[in-house]
Amino acid sequence: MQDLRQTVQETSSASEARATTDTSGLTLLGRAASLPDSPEQAVLERVPNPHPGIAYLVRFAAPEFTSLCPLTGQPDFAHLVIDYVPRDWLVESKSLKLYLGAFRNHGAFHEACTVAIARRLVDTLSPLWLRIGGYWYPRGGIPIDVFYQTGPAPEGVWVPDQGVQPYRGRG
Repeated sequence: MQDLRQTVQETSSASEARATTDTSGLTLLGRAASLPDSPEQAVLERVPNPHPGIAYLVRFAAPEFTSLCPLTGQPDFAHLVIDYVPRDWLVESKSLKLYLGAFRNHGAFHEACTVAIARRLVDTLSPLWLRIGGYWYPRGGIPIDVFYQTGPAPEGVWVPDQGVQPYRGRG
């Protein structure tokens, strides 16, 4: 019975936290917004974490990320997986989508794009932990995978495999 009361109390507290999440400062969500001209011009917005003090993992996957080769102007494609353990802030997903989309006409090497995305998220959110896997599709016959993380994952947080298979060519 004690476990049931604790579960009800936790559920009630979580509902109250969600109900009090302040979204008043958001400028993109629920409004028409065009793709920014560059990642630097993109606005990354954040909302308060409804569960501060609880370590949990948030994952975003962008399986159709694109940028441009800075030398040839040819498109580069990647499957990005972003995992983070929030502290006080969550990234607002529409602003993240627009930020990632701003790379579509941005010329930078794979490593520069992947690490820049991670650093921008860290600067905006100050998470307990963040990692990004950039699984870039081959150009010139060589796939390039780029990985970055802020340090060891917090103890007790379930961090699943990113689930992206290594490139194997055409079978």
